Amino acid sequence: MSALENKNENRTAIITGASRGIGVALAKRLAADGFAVVINYANSATAAENLANELKSQGHKAIAIKADISRPDAVTALFDKTITEFGGVDVIVNNAGVMTTQPIAEMDDATFDAMMEINVRGTFNMLREGAKHLRDHGRVINFSTTALHLKLPGYAVYNATKAAVEAMTAVFAKELRGRQITVNAVAPGPVATELFLNGKTDEQIAQFAKMPPLERLGQPDDIAGVVSFLAGTDSGWVDGQTLRANGGLA
Repeated sequence: MSALENKNENRTAIITGASRGIGVALAKRLAADGFAVVINYANSATAAENLANELKSQGHKAIAIKADISRPDAVTALFDKTITEFGGVDVIVNNAGVMTTQPIAEMDDATFDAMMEINVRGTFNMLREGAKHLRDHGRVINFSTTALHLKLPGYAVYNATKAAVEAMTAVFAKELRGRQITVNAVAPGPVATELFLNGKTDEQIAQFAKMPPLERLGQPDDIAGVVSFLAGTDSGWVDGQTLRANGGLA
């Protein structure tokens, strides 16, 4: 066991939306870092269970727990099950999110509501419940987006949800004063996941890949490395911040 794994041996991380995309990379990285990992999912039961079994077969502690984070009762149950299984909660990674890019004039109420319910209310529910249960010296890592600063047409509502996440991040960090819990956000640039790639042409994807000075799309492991840092002890003096992991895009 490495020194890092030993340091995190009795610590638990809940990762929302961990059954696909960036969430899978986050679960694998934090498990490798020594955390007991809770793989939260809403619909992808098979993928979540397979990931949990894969991690356990490698000697890690992991469990898949279904919860719709837009529902307060489901979030309460998620924390209760986590505490029953692993004894406490030390890290919350609010990774779950949905994105539809569409001009304001064309967006219907259902699409607007879906993004607000998961991206804003879901994060709020996790923070509110986390305030009750997080152990001292814990970590909260929210997810924003670099798209917030690019101001691209079609991203207005999605950006609005992530602006809310950044606002909650900065204030929640101050509300947890005295508990040695840090609260930060990660704002990825374009990352090659299903969420980003869906609905885009090859030409559009190539255009996004050329935008950063590093001239490529991000990979889930790029973001997992940043989250690993924020979840660990080396980030102990970083609080209330949004870290933009985007290859220099913005």
